[in-house]
Amino acid sequence: MRSAFKKLHSNKHNLDTGLVFAVTLCAVLGVLLIYSIASSEVSIDEGIGDKYWKTQLVSMCIGLTIAVIISHIDYRKLVKLWFVFVPLSLALVALTFTSLGITREGADDRAWISVFGVSLQPSEIMKIAFILSFSYHLSKVEEEMNKPLNMLLLLMHGAVPIGIVVLQGDYGTAIVFAAIFGFMLISAKISWKYLVAAPFVLAAGIAVMWFNFLSSFHKERILILFHPGTDPENIEYQQDLGIRALQSGGVFGKGLFASEHEYIYVPELHNDFIFAHAGQVFGFVGCIGIIIVLAYICLKVFADSRIARDRLGRFICMGAFGLFFTHCLMNIGMVLKAAPVIGVPLPFISGGGTAMVSMYTIIGLVLSTYAHRAVNYNVFYDEDEE
Repeated sequence: MRSAFKKLHSNKHNLDTGLVFAVTLCAVLGVLLIYSIASSEVSIDEGIGDKYWKTQLVSMCIGLTIAVIISHIDYRKLVKLWFVFVPLSLALVALTFTSLGITREGADDRAWISVFGVSLQPSEIMKIAFILSFSYHLSKVEEEMNKPLNMLLLLMHGAVPIGIVVLQGDYGTAIVFAAIFGFMLISAKISWKYLVAAPFVLAAGIAVMWFNFLSSFHKERILILFHPGTDPENIEYQQDLGIRALQSGGVFGKGLFASEHEYIYVPELHNDFIFAHAGQVFGFVGCIGIIIVLAYICLKVFADSRIARDRLGRFICMGAFGLFFTHCLMNIGMVLKAAPVIGVPLPFISGGGTAMVSMYTIIGLVLSTYAHRAVNYNVFYDEDEE
C-alpha cells in the first residue's frame, strides 16, 4: 500500500505543470494575437494571412508534444548524444552560407534556409545543441575549470556559435548566445579572478564588434537610443510606431477584434513587435499580465536549477534561463525604445515556427531535469527512503 502511494505521488509530481501551463498560455496568446492581426486591415499592409496563425498553432502543438516527450527522457542520457546533434546543428547553420540560405523580408541577416518550401532558422536549433553540449562540457571540467587550458577551451566552445551567427549578420542571436554562455559559466565554480577580468574582455569584444563588424546602419540603431528625435534617416520610425501602438490600447485595450479598424500598422507587428500589438489589444493591464507570466517562466526555470539532481541539470536550466531572460529583456526593451531593433522574438508569443518548437524543446530539457531530480519531499515521507 505504502509503495503504491509513493509511486502515485511520484507520478503526480513528475511534470512541472506550472511551467507547462505558463508557456502554453503564452503560446495560445501568441496564436490569438497573430490571428487578430490576420483578421484586421493591418494584415493587408503586413501581408499576414491565415497561414501565419495556422503555422503558429501547429508549431505550438508540435513543440508541446516534443517537450512532454523529452520530459520523460533522462537529460543525462540526452547530453551524451552531443556527437550527433552538435554536428547536425552546425551543418544546418552552414547551409545558410550556401544557395539555400535566404534573407527574410524585413530582415538584414542571412540566417534562414528554405527546404522544400519550408523556412527554417538553424540558429534556433543550434541554441539547443549549445545548451546541451556546453552543460556537458562544464560538468566534466568544473572542478578544474579555472586552469588556463580548461578555461580557454570553454571560451572557445562559447565563441563558436557566437562567431557563426555574427558572420550571418544576426547580431541579436549573437547577444543571446553570449548571454547563455555567461549565465552558464557564472553558475559554475568560476574563479573571482575571471569575473574581475570579464568586464574588460567584454569591453574589448564590443570594441572589436563596433569597429570591424557593425555597419553604419547598425551603429545608428544603437546611437539613436541616446539621441531620440535626431534621426535624419528615420531609423527610429519602427520603434516610434511601436510605442504609438502600445499606448493606443489605453488601460484595457481595444480587444482582439476591434470593430473599427483601429490597429496601428507597425512593420513586423506579428513577430518582433508583437508586444506592441498586445498593448493595442489588451492595454496596459494586459501587458503587465504578459510580463508577469514571462517573469514567472524565467523564475521557475531558475528555481528548477536549484533543485536539479546534479550540476549538469543545473547548467541546463541556467542556460535555458539565460535564453528566456535575454529574449524577454531585449524584445520588450526594443518595443519600449530602450534597446536597438535587432530581431529577437518574444518567447512563445512572437510569430515563428522554428523559434516556437526550439523554445518548447528547451522547456522540455528543463522539465526533464525537474522530473529526474534527486529528492521530492513530502510531509509524510522522504522518497529516498527504501
